[in-house]
Amino acid sequence: MTDSPTDGALGDPGIGALGEQLPRFMRLMHGLKNQHAAEGGRDRAAHVLLFPLCRLGPLRQGALADLVHADPSTVSRHVTLLVEQGLVRRAADESDGRASNLVLTDAGHAQLDRLRVEREAYLRQVTADWTEEELQTFTALFARLLDGIAATLPSDPMSTPPHRTVPA
Repeated sequence: MTDSPTDGALGDPGIGALGEQLPRFMRLMHGLKNQHAAEGGRDRAAHVLLFPLCRLGPLRQGALADLVHADPSTVSRHVTLLVEQGLVRRAADESDGRASNLVLTDAGHAQLDRLRVEREAYLRQVTADWTEEELQTFTALFARLLDGIAATLPSDPMSTPPHRTVPA
């Protein structure tokens, strides 16, 4: 007789339930990504790169690819599009004149603001029947989960959320 994931023999039932929800979450995020890609094509995927550039400042393209855990050739195509759209510009790296850093332009900042407004409107819609307390609790617990996942990945400055205070 073999153990089934629902009989508790594999470990903590809470962890098992969470383990069942994570693939569902990933499938739903993939579905949203595909929906947005259909609506905005390559632009939508490329625009995701604006977030780390805003948060961390100028970055080399290779470092950006590492930060977003993406293939360098994919990031290269996205960066080319962002530069063509005037959302990002290349600037000489002061520490190595042969290299360049990617810098967010004013238009890039404006696009990032639009993306944030869209994201918040969507989240407002899907949490419309949540209480403020439920939203705060979920947000805190989800942040803890993401911090735990990030801690298992190679060093990643994107792992630590901005402006988040950790209780002593």
